[in-house]
Amino acid sequence: MIYHMLPEALWRQQSLNELYEGDTLYSEGFIHCTGERQLLVRVANNFYRDNAEPFVILCIDEDLVVADVQWDTVGFLQFPHIYGPLNLDAVVEVIRFPRLPDGQFVMPPEWESEDIVQ
Repeated sequence: MIYHMLPEALWRQQSLNELYEGDTLYSEGFIHCTGERQLLVRVANNFYRDNAEPFVILCIDEDLVVADVQWDTVGFLQFPHIYGPLNLDAVVEVIRFPRLPDGQFVMPPEWESEDIVQ
């Protein structure tokens, strides 16, 4: 499973009949994702904490993604990047990304109760 976060309003505007292109596919050449839940929270707080919009997390089955998925090294970490539009049948779940009153993103409660090693 790989994960992609985006503002909830943008996800609500997404047509179920169209491929998802995200906000970086054309500007950077790929859709940003993470492969670890804890890392997603860290990235969210590093880049989006000051953005007060509600966010959601797309849980994407990497094996179902039609576009090329490459794991690229950024610093000392590996991130999955989707090099093309995302087919929506690869999105197996969409969950709200909870925040504290100060804007800090926290682990969704659905994930806190799971004993998943990643």
